[in-house]
Amino acid sequence: MSAQFETKIDFTNPIWNRDTWARIQGDLNPENQKFCDVRGVILGVKPGEKNKELCGFEAFLATRLVPQEDGTIRRLNKEVIFYTNPRTGEIIEEWTNPWTGEVVNVVQVANDPFNYTISEWLILAPEDFGGDKKPEPRKIPLIFPWHQMSPTHLSLSTDMHLLYPNAMNPEKWVRESSGSMVQVSEMMRYCAPIAEIENPELTSVNYTGTWNRITPWMPWMLMGQEPGHTLYVGSMTGGPDHSVISQQALAYAQKNYPQFLSAPTEDYGPSHSSLEIYARTQEPAPPRAAA
Repeated sequence: MSAQFETKIDFTNPIWNRDTWARIQGDLNPENQKFCDVRGVILGVKPGEKNKELCGFEAFLATRLVPQEDGTIRRLNKEVIFYTNPRTGEIIEEWTNPWTGEVVNVVQVANDPFNYTISEWLILAPEDFGGDKKPEPRKIPLIFPWHQMSPTHLSLSTDMHLLYPNAMNPEKWVRESSGSMVQVSEMMRYCAPIAEIENPELTSVNYTGTWNRITPWMPWMLMGQEPGHTLYVGSMTGGPDHSVISQQALAYAQKNYPQFLSAPTEDYGPSHSSLEIYARTQEPAPPRAAA
């Protein structure tokens, strides 16, 4: 395959930004897939309290890129988040709420698909977020904040700040829903070698980086509209095969989510947020028993 892409570094060129971001996220040869692995901890943030370490997490994505005739790139993706013991990495099925002492069942995240189109225009929100009524997206040229961190590496920042209607109505999901709106921020940093970015023979570029996410309480924590939120703090990397995934997460996925160990080969959908999937697959928790 002879994929055409821009390799001459130009931070102000939306086409170069598009092609380089795509090569970091995936592989412009659609015969290849790429995996991203993220591992870290989740903090609980409540007003007037010291932050608490709630649990760990390991997430991985299986991604395939399909270049389109108009120059855009369709990103086909599956993703999971497994919640873990932050000391051992063991994936947990139960969790004890440190504020209430209640033992709750953990609901892992499994999104299939989670697709979007990479173009020379900035993506302002993932596909299908916020229900059926969506305004026409504004067209903003895709120009990321890049930094040359050393003579050999560039750093790419991709931040997203969202506010959208909650798929989990708090009147129905009394203990799970954080309210009528969902406020989320994701902040990602990719550190990639300049030599690979400038190499026209490479349809994919290696990277290491960080992934931070500010989001309401996970619904399975049964915190409802209690003031506060969670903060994900993680490190990430990517590669062409399962070697980037931890042995524990790989074994757990092979047993429970084997379909997530390969990227989509077709463009299907629609894509939904993890809250939408939770609302479709779970039932509201009963009221908490009196102490």
